[in-house]
Amino acid sequence: MNSKKEQTNSEVTNLENESLIKEQNDSDYINEQIGDNKLDEKSIEIKDEYKFGWSSYSEITNGRFAMIGFLAIILIELFSKQSFLKWAGIL
Repeated sequence: MNSKKEQTNSEVTNLENESLIKEQNDSDYINEQIGDNKLDEKSIEIKDEYKFGWSSYSEITNGRFAMIGFLAIILIELFSKQSFLKWAGIL
């Protein structure tokens, strides 16, 4: 009984795969997929320019400098084989 059920499921899966392949080969399907990848209006309006205060540009810049600083501390600790605070003379 299970073999009939499994055979039926595999036949259904094969039919679904065949219909999916036919659909993907259809030129209208390709055009629909390309249309979904268009940029929306908001993403086009965003500009990388400095503004004073809390802005996305400032946050991105501060985040990048924080990553560079953290990497520098890790490298100092690896090469000097002592903690950053001891290397800097704080401790």
